[in-house]
Amino acid sequence: MTPFPAGLSSAWAPIALSRQLRAKPLARQIGGVPIVLFRGVGGAVAALEDRCPHRNYPLSDGKLRDGTLMCSYHGWRFDGAGACVEAPGAGEAAALGRLGARTLAVAERHGAIFVKLEVGDGPPPQLELPPLVGDPDHDHFWWTRDPWRGRALDALENILDPFHTNFIHDGLIRVSRARQPVRQTLTFREDGFEVAYDQDDPDRGWMSRLLEGERQRSVGRYIPPITFQGRWEGPKGLTLCATAFFVPETQERYRAFGCWTTPKGRAPAWLKRQAILAFVRPVSEQDRVALDKQHATITAFGGPRFKSGPTDRVTVPLTRLYQGERLEPGVDGPHTIWL
Repeated sequence: MTPFPAGLSSAWAPIALSRQLRAKPLARQIGGVPIVLFRGVGGAVAALEDRCPHRNYPLSDGKLRDGTLMCSYHGWRFDGAGACVEAPGAGEAAALGRLGARTLAVAERHGAIFVKLEVGDGPPPQLELPPLVGDPDHDHFWWTRDPWRGRALDALENILDPFHTNFIHDGLIRVSRARQPVRQTLTFREDGFEVAYDQDDPDRGWMSRLLEGERQRSVGRYIPPITFQGRWEGPKGLTLCATAFFVPETQERYRAFGCWTTPKGRAPAWLKRQAILAFVRPVSEQDRVALDKQHATITAFGGPRFKSGPTDRVTVPLTRLYQGERLEPGVDGPHTIWL
């Protein structure tokens, strides 16, 4: 229904958390491409196309043996570089050099595994993460769920849209019967944008009050093609940062990965994790249900038929960037809105 975001194949995308990759190969998918992950010699992560080059059997159905991945169909084995190291029945002197599986660029950083589908000649570019992710002066934890049905584009718009929180998350993030004025300012760059919200009083929802304290400012940033970063600030600076990656597996299914970041010293890392997850779990479930219903309606009517209102200021720049276009740098606002 919607093409994959422009630049997806050349972008680093999280595909799994380190703790999810254990003693078995792990099947994943990005942009319609099946991928298998496994740990090779020394525990290094390897990523191959999930397709044995012999008879196209899924390698994710195979087994690990001595740091190699063995296909369950005919027993061909591949190392972390994709080289075929054994073809049973062919004899020890068999030439196996041309029988390798296709590898993908892979990097493991700060508890997450990233894959890049396509690279040019030479080594792949270094993985560059959004600001604060993995910063040693902050506490971090990753969280993910099973894939959601829907379009990654709609998930990105949802997380950038504050107006649904008065309804879908009423009481948790904001309170619909007690709206308050907020100043909204959009700043555009050629390759991204951010939306800042300045307010004189903190939000009234339970999640906002307990996790953010005296919030004065929040900023949502879109980093094409699949990344959102939200930062919440109080009188003493940053209180909370959430970095979310919405990875399209197919055109109608995506997997979300979130990295939560907080300043060190305010509370033990494990306690902050539990407090954040106590709210993130119900909020994300509310979003999942809403996005699933939205997608079902879009499908029933043969595609999206959106009419944007006066508050939908992120829709056009988000869609343009998602499609690979560039923006005209500038500032829009501040606008007084009621949340």
